[in-house]
Amino acid sequence: MEKKKLRCPIGIPAGIIAALIGLTSIVINIINFNCLGLITSIALLLIAMPFVRIIMMVHSANDRLDALESKLQDKN
Repeated sequence: MEKKKLRCPIGIPAGIIAALIGLTSIVINIINFNCLGLITSIALLLIAMPFVRIIMMVHSANDRLDALESKLQDKN
């Protein structure tokens, strides 16, 4: 049985942590009436969410490419 290649999924936890930090700081900045910090927190949240999705799409595309490559090698 062939071992699967390990992918570095560091983007997924990093994006989730960034989103959690963004959400937490949004709440803190609303409580403290800090407008500049609130804008920065919203920007962090809006950057973090697509980052997670992009990393997941890249990993799934790499898995599909590996499956196609193994099928091509089996035919030869």
